Parts: sequence; structure tokens; C-alpha cells
Amino acid sequence: MLIVNADDLGRLPLATDRILACHAQGRVSSTSAMVFMEDSERAAELALTAGIDVGLHLNFSERFTATTVPAQLREAHDRLCRFLTASKYALLVYHPLLRGRFRTVFAAQYAEFKRLYRREPSHWDGHQHLHLASNLLLENLIPAGVKVRRSFSFRPGEKSLINRCYRGAVDRRLARRHRLTDYFFALSQHLAPSALERVAQLAKGANVELMNHPQIENEHAFLLGEEFGRAVSGVRLAGYDAL
Repeated sequence: MLIVNADDLGRLPLATDRILACHAQGRVSSTSAMVFMEDSERAAELALTAGIDVGLHLNFSERFTATTVPAQLREAHDRLCRFLTASKYALLVYHPLLRGRFRTVFAAQYAEFKRLYRREPSHWDGHQHLHLASNLLLENLIPAGVKVRRSFSFRPGEKSLINRCYRGAVDRRLARRHRLTDYFFALSQHLAPSALERVAQLAKGANVELMNHPQIENEHAFLLGEEFGRAVSGVRLAGYDAL
């Protein structure tokens, strides 16, 4: 099974409109929604009408852009954004003094998702993959038993040994509490037909997620193009609800 998951629903109108247009064309099978953003309210109504699987795209790195965010929540979120964007290694650091803020911001996004979509998320992931930040992992903030995006999958030799060992440790921890796909790839790294065909072949015998961002021009064009259609024509496309 191949889950073609579009990130950033609700982040801005362009992202929302392109994601839902790709879903209508059968090229996107699920999406991950951001809350407290400028298009979050409209996106929820459109997604409910479209009947697309929607997960929660946890945001700890980009400032909330909705005008109705409570001041205390905005302050807590801004503090986390400053911490997690200060270095590309910040997600590896457990910050004990920010425990309360992580819990507050996490709980607020979870509650807002349920208010907007009137259901539990079909799956959980994070903007810039920060659902894998140490404070979230070590505090077990994401509920047990739910479907969560794993770390990127790489072929042998693509990344350093340290990198692969770290990602393996994260995935093993996730797998003890959550349900994962067998593989996870980014469309941005598979825009060549031969690369995408390798993903499609894996999806014939395993559960694979292919992350994409239709607001990015080349990804949007490729999703709607003939080459993408040919590559996935023999594969079952489904949303996270089918996992």
C-alpha cells in the first residue's frame, strides 16, 4: 500500500487548495493539517467535504498565523519555536525547563484539531519532523496506539552510520507505542521516474508513506503529471485510515 500524504493543509490557502485538488485527481490519498494557521478553519471545512483522511501536523517551528490564538498559548509556542529553530540539532536535546510549554502547546493543537475536524487524527506527524523532538518522545506526549510517521528510510550507504543508528533507535522507540508504516520517503527526493518506481515496487509488498508538499511548484507538477500516474498505476493508494 502507498500512502501519498500531503503535508501543510491549512498552512496557507495555496497549500490547502492544491492538496485538495490533487486528492480530487486521485494523486494524494491523505493529508496532514496544521492548526492555528491562517487557513486552518477553511481547510477543515473543505477537507470534511472532500472526505480525505486528515492527520495532525504538529507545529513547533513556525509561528502561528491565525488571529485568534490566545496570548498565553502564542507566547509558549514562540518560545518553543526559538528553541527548536536555533540549531538543526535542537530536536535531539531534551530541555527540562520547557516541559510545561511542550505539554501546553501539544495539548492545545490536539484539542484544536478535534474541534475543527470533529474526530481524532487519522495519523500524527510534525512540521519539519519535529514530532520526533526529544521532549515529545521522552515525555510520550503522542497517545499510545495511534499511527505516527516514522523516520526517513534510506538505502545502505546513503547516510552515515551514526545517522542510521539514531534513526533506527527513534523508530524502535516509536514502534513500541505506535503504529508505523514499513518505509517513509519524501517525494522531493524521488522526482525522477526511476526513483519513484523503486518506491512503488516497495509498496506492492509493504506499507509505504510518500510525503509531499503540493504548494511547491515542482512537486505539484510532478504529482499531476503522466510519469507519476504511470509509476503508481499498479499500486494500491490509500489513506492512513487503511493502515
